Amino acid sequence: MKRFKLYKSSAHCILGVLFILATLALLPVQPVFSCSRIVCETGNGTYITGRTMDWIDPKAQTSLWIFPRGMNRTGGDQKNAVKWTSKYGSIVASFYDIASADGMNEKGLVGNVLYLIETDYGDPAGKPTIKVGAWLQYYLDNFASVKEATKAMVDPNFAVIAPALPNGMEAAVHISLSDPTGDSAIFEFLEGKLVIHHGP
Repeated sequence: MKRFKLYKSSAHCILGVLFILATLALLPVQPVFSCSRIVCETGNGTYITGRTMDWIDPKAQTSLWIFPRGMNRTGGDQKNAVKWTSKYGSIVASFYDIASADGMNEKGLVGNVLYLIETDYGDPAGKPTIKVGAWLQYYLDNFASVKEATKAMVDPNFAVIAPALPNGMEAAVHISLSDPTGDSAIFEFLEGKLVIHHGP
């Protein structure tokens, strides 16, 4: 049997996460629609990304999807949907079995979709569009790192559109990306404009 050495800082990271989970378990239970994401440095040059899915809807089914590189993709069934061919393969967890919610591509780029009530995608203004359910997949398919994705999105060539979720709620989300170097970014639409928070 192969043994793995648990580095001291890895143990601290794991203990910190367990402490947070134990603390949350003691709080009163009430419906919330917020999610959290954490990027933890292990101390041996690697990073772990984790997230909570605080979405209370028993109909929100999840499946694991595996996508190979070289797939012809589209940002939805609307007439002006953006199109691309995937450069990288990925594995994702679906949301309502219709959208990519969390995933990682073969280069180690990790993406998470998190609820953000303040989201305002703005007017598509004649740009090609991508449905919010394909927005994360676009990053996983096209970019090897957070830096690459951030550079490409300084002037996005598409607009995000968001039909209501199956439970009737708005699909008001932002996206977090992280990669094996520990780099991190959040992409969110506020007052109709894309805002990028980028840094480790």
